[in-house]
Amino acid sequence: MKKILAVDDSASMRQMVCFTLKTAGFDVTEACNGDEALKVAQQGEYDLVISDVNMPIMDGLTLIRNLRTLPNYKFTPLLMLTTESGTEKKQEGRSAGATGWIVKPFNPDQLLATVRKVLG
Repeated sequence: MKKILAVDDSASMRQMVCFTLKTAGFDVTEACNGDEALKVAQQGEYDLVISDVNMPIMDGLTLIRNLRTLPNYKFTPLLMLTTESGTEKKQEGRSAGATGWIVKPFNPDQLLATVRKVLG
């Protein structure tokens, strides 16, 4: 079973993401900001990390930059799930190491299709 780390400061958004992924058979762990997610990621290995961009304490782009420095996460798919849809933000995400970008509000089928695609 593929393990996914879902990071979002919005509890309702985390619930929707987790429900969608768990229903599809994924093992999901939640974190409410980048700092918490980084600590969780360092304690285990995840097949995929899905993160919001705008969060308190540590934002999603900083989280991705930090994850990419860890040996276990050099090649792990890292998806951004965010309301940010500007080209500049997406470019910033790519240069930080993001694998893909999903704009909120998301469609559960679209989320699952993207997750399955990046997980191969």
